[in-house]
Amino acid sequence: MSTLNRRTFSMGLVLGAGVARGAALEKEKDLVIYQDDAYYCAFPSVVRRKDGELVLAFRRAPNRRLLGESRYTHTDSNSYLVLVRSRDGGMNWTKEPELIAAHPLGGSQDPCLVQLRDGTLICASYLWSWLNREAGAKTAGSYELKQFVFQGGYLVRSTDGGKHWSGPEYPPPVPGRDIKNAYGKPLPVYNRGALYQGKDGRLHWVIAYPKPGDAARTDVHLMTSADGGRNWKYSCPVATDAKADFNESCIYETPKGDLVSFIRTARMEDHTVLARSRDGGKSFEPWQDLGWQGHPHHAIRLEDNRVLLVYGYRHKPYGIRARILDAECSNAAKAEEFVIREDGGTTDLGYPWAVALPGKRVLVTYYYNLADGLRHIAGSVLKYS
Repeated sequence: MSTLNRRTFSMGLVLGAGVARGAALEKEKDLVIYQDDAYYCAFPSVVRRKDGELVLAFRRAPNRRLLGESRYTHTDSNSYLVLVRSRDGGMNWTKEPELIAAHPLGGSQDPCLVQLRDGTLICASYLWSWLNREAGAKTAGSYELKQFVFQGGYLVRSTDGGKHWSGPEYPPPVPGRDIKNAYGKPLPVYNRGALYQGKDGRLHWVIAYPKPGDAARTDVHLMTSADGGRNWKYSCPVATDAKADFNESCIYETPKGDLVSFIRTARMEDHTVLARSRDGGKSFEPWQDLGWQGHPHHAIRLEDNRVLLVYGYRHKPYGIRARILDAECSNAAKAEEFVIREDGGTTDLGYPWAVALPGKRVLVTYYYNLADGLRHIAGSVLKYS
């Protein structure tokens, strides 16, 4: 299994025949979608509305280095969910972000957009609340990370293209697991990763949840909704293991109706795993180690029913990578790897999210840094053949 690096991309562009002779991907250009020195920007997701407008959500927080702090973290009491728009296929974007949600109880993470067939936009996120340790804050039984306590997931929705949002709506916990938030209530399910509306109209969501006895370790489960995400029903485990942990996941439905989830791992040297359901999400087959590194993932259908899978690469050289899979994702372990970018400054980058454009083109969005500089929202336009 080989990797096509940036030089191979350049050779393909010169040859005018894709990334390399016989290859399926060609990069047209890289873009800066949003950056502002005052803010740390990360974790984008993007959808294309019926009129062609692109709506891109991301998490924006203060640039703490400007306030004298030495490093960035992914927990911040002032992190909000915002969006920008493009009406020309991603070439130009609105300059001033619109607010999606500023949760009154803490900082929000990883906005994950899904557009339903009726045009409704749903944005899934999750919440951290800041703790004043000097005041002796105690939150027994809940998961804490330094000065923050984890509060679980929530969703907001828009029926007018993202101009106005309602919510938050809180999904239920995983049945049978006694995990609490800081208020002593059952922890709502959560995750970073794409939700997917299946052919039958049901909305599928692979969520992460703490394992019993150790809230820092997680596995993943399937939740489904028959009413557009207003009510959720627990379906089944997607991937669990005594030694390995599973967390950030996307889900995709193949033309034959299989549900396929691409999953980030821990304690597995960053190997990607795949889990598949052949019965509409009633059960999943044993998870499969695909043997290659990268996280997290996003899968979209191309015009010819093949699947573009994009993911971040937090190993040197840092950047963004992709693979084109067959329609049923049966070749996920062996499909050629394409390097979209490999000029990242540190591991603090990635989380790509793709959207199909007309003319066999794709926009891949992600957050990025060069030479450990400003974290910003960027993108790459790809053409496939």
